[in-house]
Amino acid sequence: TLGTGLVLCVAGCNPFQGQGKPQGGCQGGLHRSGGQLAGHKELLGIYVAEAESSRLWLGVLGDLQSRGVEDIPIACIDNLTGFADAIESVFPHTDVQLCLVHQMRNSLRYVTSGDQKQVSQDLQAVYKAPGLSAAETKLEAFKNQWGEKYPLVVESWQRNWTRLMRFYDYPPAIRKVIYTTNTVEGFHRQLRQVTKTKGVFPNKTALVKLLYLVSQRIGEKWTMPLANWALTLQQLSILFGQRIKRHLQT
Repeated sequence: TLGTGLVLCVAGCNPFQGQGKPQGGCQGGLHRSGGQLAGHKELLGIYVAEAESSRLWLGVLGDLQSRGVEDIPIACIDNLTGFADAIESVFPHTDVQLCLVHQMRNSLRYVTSGDQKQVSQDLQAVYKAPGLSAAETKLEAFKNQWGEKYPLVVESWQRNWTRLMRFYDYPPAIRKVIYTTNTVEGFHRQLRQVTKTKGVFPNKTALVKLLYLVSQRIGEKWTMPLANWALTLQQLSILFGQRIKRHLQT
């Protein structure tokens, strides 16, 4: 079990492709250690499935909940099929932040190579704006400039706007932690370095065993808390009140 009262302040789940099947790794950015929120990374589970679905993510979240996760104040995720809705169903008070790096990458899929540099700069201006109101102005300017040529890009940003811009609800120290799932992606890159050399696994158990052993080795390096963790924890305590404070030692 994960321990009764465990609080995840930032979580990321992300699929990676292994032997033709997506394997999901779920990683908590901040975990409770010795009665304190220590600010360390921790792998919470490895889940193997044929495809992404709301049912899969409900199962993952239900498993974490049954093992002791009581609350996830903030979840930073890819825009995976059904994942955000599943989080908000199991943990209704969670703020879901969609990964801006993935949003940029997905947007540029619909842009011709000759326009990608300028479109990328114009979209970066949206989420690098000093505040939400300025970001809305930048998106409107982007729509006027590119909306007729790339309507799918504009529609995607408008449809996901609330979850993409959630990070503006937080001070800069927290924004740096939650705007992207790069931490989880870096972990998956290390897993791929091993799985891609192993050929076809005879069964799911063999794959999970290998992923577990590699994860244990990677986790040995997770000895330091996040940068500026003391300041970040203070801000989280102010923003979330007793949801955080009750898990701190007095």
